[in-house]
Amino acid sequence: MSIKPDWWIRQKALEEGMIEPFTDRQVRRTEAGGIISFGLSSFGYDLRAAPEWRIFVNAFNTVVDPKHFDTRSLVEVEGDECIIPPNSFALTRSTEYLRIPDNVMVVALGKSSYARCGIVANVTPLEPGWEGHVTLELSNTTPLPAKVYANEGIVQLLFFEGDRPEVTYRDRAGKYQGQTGVTLPRL
Repeated sequence: MSIKPDWWIRQKALEEGMIEPFTDRQVRRTEAGGIISFGLSSFGYDLRAAPEWRIFVNAFNTVVDPKHFDTRSLVEVEGDECIIPPNSFALTRSTEYLRIPDNVMVVALGKSSYARCGIVANVTPLEPGWEGHVTLELSNTTPLPAKVYANEGIVQLLFFEGDRPEVTYRDRAGKYQGQTGVTLPRL
């Protein structure tokens, strides 16, 4: 497997719809001022967070259980910012919709601007043949409230190309195939 550079990502995005919408350069400023960068970089692509947030709270003493997920542990918020409580986390999704080629694996890493503030981004690898909005888990590891921003960079994607696996995520009808919006655990 080899990591893919900017020209490869641009080609796949523009010719095959791998990333929509696609930003062909790294954006660091808007008319409103400085932002956390997003778009195409040398060896990756920085996804943006959508203005949809699911913040975990402990109002009902529910247990977070992936087999029996209780949505009472979530507060739904829409907006350009999200305040994550101390030692808690929030879910959001990518603004971009991804279509991963059958011979590509994608790994997401947190942006350093957030990591330096104690905010950790977690995303499972995007498997060959998967498509959808990426659900992102953002953990606030600090004892203070932490702010994250919609429509700005949140994670960087790295693309690895190799041989097509015998069975792709699409072939096995994976349970998160085609997800839109913030997607909660499924069985």
